[in-house]
Amino acid sequence: MRENLWLYPAVEIVHIVGFAILVGSVVMFDLRVLGISRGISVRALARHLLPWSLAALVLIVPAGLMMFSAHANDFISNPAFQVKMGLLLAAGINAAIFHYGPYKTVAHWDTAAAAPGAARVSVALSIVLWVGVIACGRLLAYL
Repeated sequence: MRENLWLYPAVEIVHIVGFAILVGSVVMFDLRVLGISRGISVRALARHLLPWSLAALVLIVPAGLMMFSAHANDFISNPAFQVKMGLLLAAGINAAIFHYGPYKTVAHWDTAAAAPGAARVSVALSIVLWVGVIACGRLLAYL
């Protein structure tokens, strides 16, 4: 990938576009759970946004692996990369906890009531984690 002038930037653009789609859909869902646009069903929004999130992962993961393979030694020792990977892991764990925890009772709070505290804490944490992932991704070039 290093030999081709345009390949790395093209792969990076795919990675960034994928992240925009993923984080955009995640934050829209999180904001809904936090109480914005209560007229929209949480379950309906999840059904609409999940395919976008999964499609984004199809872009992000291979592009990220390609970029990593081109600069593995640099990235491994970069503190921004290490924190980014930790935040990604935390975001994944947080999403699993949300899905198998508060989201199981979504029928009770879908549009009729506010989301339970555990759901609101989880989605607020989600937003913070994803902003951190983005920030660390940008810091890779500077640290």
